[in-house]
Amino acid sequence: MVRVVFLSENDGAIIQTSGLTKKYGDFAAVDGVDLSIKPGEIFGLLGPNGAGKTTLISMLCTTVMPSSGSASINSFDVVARPGDVRRNIGIVFQEQSLDDRLTGRENLELHATLYGLDAATASQRIASVLDLVELKDKADALVRTYSGGMRRRLEIGRGLVHYPKVLFLDEPTIGLDPQTREHIWAYVKDLAKREQITILMTTHYMEEAEMLCTRIAIIDHGKIIALGTPDELKSMLGGETVVLKLRDADTPAVREKVQATFPDAKLFDGSMVLSVKAAEKEISGVLEQARSAGIDVLETSMHRPTLNDVFLKLTGREIRDEKAGTADAMRAFGRMHRH
Repeated sequence: MVRVVFLSENDGAIIQTSGLTKKYGDFAAVDGVDLSIKPGEIFGLLGPNGAGKTTLISMLCTTVMPSSGSASINSFDVVARPGDVRRNIGIVFQEQSLDDRLTGRENLELHATLYGLDAATASQRIASVLDLVELKDKADALVRTYSGGMRRRLEIGRGLVHYPKVLFLDEPTIGLDPQTREHIWAYVKDLAKREQITILMTTHYMEEAEMLCTRIAIIDHGKIIALGTPDELKSMLGGETVVLKLRDADTPAVREKVQATFPDAKLFDGSMVLSVKAAEKEISGVLEQARSAGIDVLETSMHRPTLNDVFLKLTGREIRDEKAGTADAMRAFGRMHRH
């Protein structure tokens, strides 16, 4: 049974879920998720394919109905008040969704029309947004003449025309060069601070998540398995990360030896990855254990914990090998205005 919950302003959370669940038959795509996200946060959602990111975001955007639990955006319940929720959110898709046969201004005007803004309000907000995303001087140029970074800024601007309280960013810098990515990072961080817009983003760039996100939730098999600041998540590993490249790492025999000797280690891409306190002092002991167990080590490296190490430890996969999955489901948002 879906519970309808109305939150008061005093609760302090602009995004809140309680026991949020979505089932397809006996399969729980999202399983009892509890989240409380404050205004102005940049909140990261990370997880492997099929982990539940798409379904969770789709429920928050009102395109998928929860099976049970509750979710609210800016105090509006996603089940009882979907129209109000939609007016309070903006979405920037992973893949470009601009019309490059129109100018930047015309793309914004089209979006304002979809949201039912009157001409005077739309004109004022478009002018404000163009200034905010630093495209005022390019507003009347065709989008097909824009660089990748300019298009991304315009898409962010389009998501802001109706003054949303929450902005969903799906892989906001994918496909952009490093310099443009850094510019977008700085812009997003400044936007959240100046405009007090809450941002919920997915990303596969660990440095992006670490630099931008105030907190991060890692979701797997429909459940939040870790939540905290980047530093809190990295501290979970309790030591430095040691990577041992192994001979025949993918064979059953070697896998069995690794599991028996290093039960907390992960095997990935021909290497064994584990966390070791005081790695420089303990590495010789680790290598001796491996040799004694008949594990042939080809190369050794170590580094301080990263978010990718946390992701690998918790999910058994590296985030960079995952494909983004929210774009397809979120395209349905564009059809909502007809209902």
